[in-house]
Amino acid sequence: MTRRRRKSLLILPLLLAACADTDLVRTASDPRAGFAFVADGTRRATGADSVWARSAAEIAATEARVRGLVHGKTIGPDTAVQVALMNNRALQAAYAGLGLSATELWEVALGPVPTLNISLGQTGLTRSAEATIAAALIELSTQKPRKALAETRFRQAQLRALGETVALAAETRRAWIDAVAAFEAAALIAQTQATADAASELAAELGRTGAMNRGDQAREHVFTAELAAERADARLEAQLAKERLTRLMGLWGTDVSYYVPDRMPALPGRQPGRSDAERLALEHRVDLAIGRLELQAIAQHYRLSGSTRMLSDAEILAGVEVEREDEAVRARVVEVGFEIPLYDTGKLAARKGELEYMRAAHRLAQQAINARSEARSAHAAVTGQYRIARHWRDEVLPLRRVIDEEALRTYNGMLTSTFDLIADAREGLDAQLSTAEAKADYWRAEADLTAVIWGGNPKGGDE
Repeated sequence: MTRRRRKSLLILPLLLAACADTDLVRTASDPRAGFAFVADGTRRATGADSVWARSAAEIAATEARVRGLVHGKTIGPDTAVQVALMNNRALQAAYAGLGLSATELWEVALGPVPTLNISLGQTGLTRSAEATIAAALIELSTQKPRKALAETRFRQAQLRALGETVALAAETRRAWIDAVAAFEAAALIAQTQATADAASELAAELGRTGAMNRGDQAREHVFTAELAAERADARLEAQLAKERLTRLMGLWGTDVSYYVPDRMPALPGRQPGRSDAERLALEHRVDLAIGRLELQAIAQHYRLSGSTRMLSDAEILAGVEVEREDEAVRARVVEVGFEIPLYDTGKLAARKGELEYMRAAHRLAQQAINARSEARSAHAAVTGQYRIARHWRDEVLPLRRVIDEEALRTYNGMLTSTFDLIADAREGLDAQLSTAEAKADYWRAEADLTAVIWGGNPKGGDE
């Protein structure tokens, strides 16, 4: 082996060790690398704190805090969300996934491992040295782009963890609404059943005296029987809805001994909604941010040159391949801007890179179009459900109360029969249930709007 080759072998481990990025290693090796971003985004999106428990002691402390929040207490939606973000194990698994992504970034930041393989024999030694030097030089030459790609993937992992957190918060809030609405319906049916039971007892007494025949008695009794079935169904629905909320909060054992209110909160005094929901969605949606980073990752992987232009999502979907010269026209086409960078793919040696990039660009463009539509729909749902709920509360229920009062007055004056009183009670119950459901629908729409703006799952779903 020549002196020059021997010298290269001696210098090679030093070069490999020197290429480690100490600042990036320090960041990626942190036990909670990237979690500060998730915690800050969670706080802005939900108002709650996210918790990443990394040890048995931290898990025990979290469980003790959760128990203090829920055991034997009636919890509101904010408490339910906070408990879920602290105690849901599927979310903790998502945070572990963020940690795994950090370790991958850490590995790339350390650079190539300085190793040297030497085989016996003069010819074999020479060839082995040459192959080691060549491999090391390749590692060194690709270190910078590989590190940039690893950082992009890590940022995507942060956004995915944030998206999982926001989705869980939205699902938990909706589950709380469903549980409370179910208990409110059960309570309304129970109130009406008390009136029906009294009428049924009266019918039985009249039957014993001969003042009411068996057919009329049966009509009185059937209403009571139907209400009993409806009440049992409502109680079961409330129990199942609460159990789903319990699952999302990660509770078991004695910690399930908590309560939810028997009725939904009152409607706000002013009509809610966010007229700028579309703009907020384009600014905050984590799926759009992940899509942008995916374009960046593809450009880094295929060594695409710098961004040559920016096109809107609508222009991408329309198949625009040239820049517009009239910017005023573009402004009229897209009121709320969401621009997608287009890299120069004309000089690509591989057709695959060009096609993969454009596929991701079109997907992102469609995501932006969907986000706009979902934001507009969520805003319309909030304002519409609010008006519907107010109509039931301010128009229908007052009229129903007048009817009930008059029915009771005429019944006491022997002007109407028990049948009429029962029929009015049935109609009154339907109006109360519809009013309660309209109020619950408003609160669901309010929760969905927040989810749409931040990219969480607006409709929820079982684990």
